Amino acid sequence: METQGSTRLNSRKRRKEGVGPNGATETDGIPLKVPRNCLGLREPAPFSDELEVDYSKPYIRVTYEEALRGTPLDRPVRVYADGIFDLFHSGHARALMQAKSLFPNTYLIVGVCSDELTHNFKGFTVMNENERYDAVQHCRYVDEVVRNAPWTLSPEFLAEHRIDFVAHDDIPYSSAGSDDVYRHIKEAGMFAPTQRTEGISTSDIITRIVRDYDVYARRNLQRGYTAKELNVSFINEKKYHLQERVDKVKKRVKDVEEKSKEFVQKVEEKSIDLIQKWEEKSREFIGNFLEMFGPEGALKHMLKEGKGRMLQAISPKQSPSSSPTHERSPSPSFRWPFTARTPPSSPASLSRNKSTITYDISEDEED
Repeated sequence: METQGSTRLNSRKRRKEGVGPNGATETDGIPLKVPRNCLGLREPAPFSDELEVDYSKPYIRVTYEEALRGTPLDRPVRVYADGIFDLFHSGHARALMQAKSLFPNTYLIVGVCSDELTHNFKGFTVMNENERYDAVQHCRYVDEVVRNAPWTLSPEFLAEHRIDFVAHDDIPYSSAGSDDVYRHIKEAGMFAPTQRTEGISTSDIITRIVRDYDVYARRNLQRGYTAKELNVSFINEKKYHLQERVDKVKKRVKDVEEKSKEFVQKVEEKSIDLIQKWEEKSREFIGNFLEMFGPEGALKHMLKEGKGRMLQAISPKQSPSSSPTHERSPSPSFRWPFTARTPPSSPASLSRNKSTITYDISEDEED
């Protein structure tokens, strides 16, 4: 024990390279935990009547302080927790987890009451005793299962299973003519309290099923169960089938409504996009039109430039007054081919030039 204590003290002084849960390290005052029995993590927990117990060794209970400090590996703290465990749920698992985590080195024994005891003292169960045994066996926190556990714990039972502490919630459990079946355990200093998980219990689950009975009956009918297996009458069976068809029609109508809403929404989005694009294009078209045909548009400038060029081309160039005058050379005469007569002319020209038989065209006129 001294060697183990010194080793634990030295291990606390050494600092880990990494950190533990929530950033804690060994130097933060967290008690060193001994590796627990991991049998339940690899295979189902065994039944107590299938294990061999060496009764030659004396059974000496450990105190609560000794259990908290930690016990040797070959002497775990034996904690007992009992219950019905009908419809095994997370509340049961959390209670067993708390019982397993009470001490650094814990061996958890779980007692499960039989159908006969449960029906006499508490009421009818959904699962039979074998199903409840098997459910508890496969919980990872359980090391051993006691079948047909007693309703009230006797000293003989505690000694037979070498139990050090009994784990249960601290609320008084009145049953079997007693206001608290764990009173004698608490008075003996063997009680280790745990916390109940609020919002989940076997009674709550059964209440949900009873409250929504029609829903679950229709659900199982759809899954292939017969009305006889569900204890449903012929009329109720037809009613459930009719309700199922009505629900299918409602679902189809709802799907169509949702699809139509999506379609209308898509059309509205596309129409908005088209209107925005049309407005942009119309603005661009109007801008281009005004730029070309407006009061100060490009067309007006083009017409002004063309008019100026035409006037410049038509008007003759004036020669400077100081430049010498040159006599224009006579333009060559042009004669109409294939005829000796001149082209027709006005009567005034005929009277002036009766003797002329040629028609002259100057170079300027020809241009």
